[in-house]
Amino acid sequence: MSDPRYPIGEFAWAGTLTVQERREKIEVIAALPAKLRAAVAGLSDAQLDTPYREGGWTVRQVVHHLADSHMNAYVRMRLALTEDVPQVKPYDEAKWAELADARTAPIAISLTLLDGLHSRWAMLLKSLEEKDFGRTFTHPEHKNALSVDWLVAIYAWHCLHHVAHITALRERMGWLYVEQGR
Repeated sequence: MSDPRYPIGEFAWAGTLTVQERREKIEVIAALPAKLRAAVAGLSDAQLDTPYREGGWTVRQVVHHLADSHMNAYVRMRLALTEDVPQVKPYDEAKWAELADARTAPIAISLTLLDGLHSRWAMLLKSLEEKDFGRTFTHPEHKNALSVDWLVAIYAWHCLHHVAHITALRERMGWLYVEQGR
């Protein structure tokens, strides 16, 4: 079995995106809310509170993590687009995932948040000019400045990565999953 931490493999960055690669990744970002809803459809509270792997977050925590992480990414992108090489603030995602709302809140809250967030995010991304994707920001945990293109690439991967955590768990547990569009 492949590494359950990385069901689609680890993120790899080639340093640039072609126009077509960027377009495809923006579509992945736009599609996340529907893909995530399909991945969690019909799960009981007990199933939502099942870790996707030993020592990992529960499905519920993964859904809330996606909302937390993608809100941060959206703000970071907007900062990069409107300021000259801003430094963004990191956050401790593991500690955020242990807060009461991430452990116990209904997932509908974060699913609804992701609907609006990803609609705005995709709309903004589709409106950008080529030069905008080269704008950068700095992050204290990275040596080099990071571009909007990098952000698009890593968050398209992030969407697929966490949906795969949930769908792989469903498969291992024998919980029926019907991929959207099939």
